[in-house]
Amino acid sequence: MSNAQDAFDAVGIVVDWIDACKQQRLDVLLDLYDDAATIECCEGGTFRGRSAMEWYWRSKLAGPAARAFEIDALCPETDGVSLDYRGYDGKPVRTHFRFNDAGKITLTGFATIKQVA
Repeated sequence: MSNAQDAFDAVGIVVDWIDACKQQRLDVLLDLYDDAATIECCEGGTFRGRSAMEWYWRSKLAGPAARAFEIDALCPETDGVSLDYRGYDGKPVRTHFRFNDAGKITLTGFATIKQVA
């Protein structure tokens, strides 16, 4: 039995997403999202739709830390992709990506990763 992800490269889209973040290319980043997509932040906020996502991402891409957007782990899942990386502030973050049938991101859910001593 196949799923919607068979029609597109979900991991490739996530790599494009992290590259757009590294290059501070807001327009490219937003184009990877469905126009009605949702961002769920580890700070507790939710942003829906292109204008809200633009507002969220503009500040994150404006002045990233030196190690920002470095990939630590990238894992395909049955319902999307999980990415561990360094956030805009250089701290470890896990993001879960969900996609529509056209290969556009419909949801990114962010969570901070606790450092192990």
